[in-house]
Amino acid sequence: MKKAKLILDKDYTVSKIDPRVYGSFIEHLGRAVYTGIYEPEHPLADELGFRRDVIDLVKTLNVPVVRYPGGNFVSGFKWEDSIGPVKDRPARLDLAWKTTEPNAVGMHEFCEWAKRAGTSVMYAVNLGTRGPAEARDCVEYANHRGGSYWSDLRIRNGAKDPFDIKLWCLGNEMDGPWQMGSKTAYEYGRVANEAAKMMKWTDDTIECVACGSSSSQMPTFGEWEYRMLDECYDNIDYVSLHRYYGNPHNDTPDFLASTLDLEDFIRTVASICDAVKGKKHSKKQVNLSLDEWNVWYHSNQQDQQLHERKPWGSALPLLEDVYNFEDALLVGLILITILKNADRVKVACMAQLVNVIAPIMTRAGGGAWAQTIFYPMMQASVYGRGVSLLPKLTCDRSDTKHFTDVPVVDAAAVMSEEDGSVTIFAVNRDLEEPAELACDLRSFGDLRVISHSVLHHDDMKAVNTEANPGEVKPADIAPEKDASAIILPAASWNVIRLAK
Repeated sequence: MKKAKLILDKDYTVSKIDPRVYGSFIEHLGRAVYTGIYEPEHPLADELGFRRDVIDLVKTLNVPVVRYPGGNFVSGFKWEDSIGPVKDRPARLDLAWKTTEPNAVGMHEFCEWAKRAGTSVMYAVNLGTRGPAEARDCVEYANHRGGSYWSDLRIRNGAKDPFDIKLWCLGNEMDGPWQMGSKTAYEYGRVANEAAKMMKWTDDTIECVACGSSSSQMPTFGEWEYRMLDECYDNIDYVSLHRYYGNPHNDTPDFLASTLDLEDFIRTVASICDAVKGKKHSKKQVNLSLDEWNVWYHSNQQDQQLHERKPWGSALPLLEDVYNFEDALLVGLILITILKNADRVKVACMAQLVNVIAPIMTRAGGGAWAQTIFYPMMQASVYGRGVSLLPKLTCDRSDTKHFTDVPVVDAAAVMSEEDGSVTIFAVNRDLEEPAELACDLRSFGDLRVISHSVLHHDDMKAVNTEANPGEVKPADIAPEKDASAIILPAASWNVIRLAK
């Protein structure tokens, strides 16, 4: 049996956790919107056409914020196309995904859906093919109370009260050559600075997220962040990070070690933010928004074939990864990494929410079900609210193809501010052996294990389907008497709750 020791002390903390780290993402891509959240002909659709079964799953997931409407889509998007009478809205070719967008769901509809789903909106503006003026107009339309052209137009379009959107993305992946209107770091930094400035002059309560590198593998990574921030540091609040992982070569140990890359990505971007802060002699700290993250690789070949057969279709089944059990383990490890960096990661969005690389899947006219990755995300969002504790973890380590010194166990811990209870999230990476986790809770007094939930399956490739939605899901096991010897099954995600 593998061995691990975790020391926690209530006086040694990382940070209070921003609930927005449990966010998600809906892009006008594939079936995320149409037959995802919206399907007027569905027997479970409400009076506005939103699928109530999907809303119920989103509520269970406990998502506090949803990024919208893109993504690559936003770099060619005219937000004005998405307001006013639906019958008058134009259908537009979306160059990002080579599809046609009917604009049947727009700003008003999505803000109403968010309200019904118990979440809030993180809105992205187009800084690819458009600029600061259009971004400012969008803020006025969404957030100004009335008495101006755009706010009065919102009222005439049926929304007397402002949408009050607080979090705004300044474009998307502007360093990527695949992006419409992609820019150099200097070009983007200048545009982002002017957009944020004008948007905040319109509503000084909002926060703005500037585009960081599209991934840590970009050739301009690091240089992009520094040059971009040098232009816009004073007017932005967060820098975005995007990172996806896959296991195309079926090397599960290497796949489960991927979060070491994410840890390094987060720390590097935070250090660059601080370098620019120092250069500018600023007292302001810019934090991070990991607003695209997930496993993504299963659907790549299918998407290429579909685009060749049906270019310019609407609501095509794109990026529909069917997630397996090992994907859920990596999602758990990503969540642990986010919690361990809660001092700098203040927003994070699992990309995406429904059908498109998503924890929730639907069938047009049929059911909705939770994929394997749904469960770590749900449990972290439900039980991971409070203060992230500094985890002092020692354990066995090993090397994989691309990573060295990989800990067999990774863990994060959260203390409730209400009652002092503690929740430990832990993954045993070892595929063969269980691990004994000895927890030293020296300053917490008489804490007892009150529950232990385990997500485990003998088949690393097991999946959930509409016909068998519960093939991979957590199960409660008999909790240990105390935290000194908690057994983590081989290849498992564990949620251990302790209270007095």
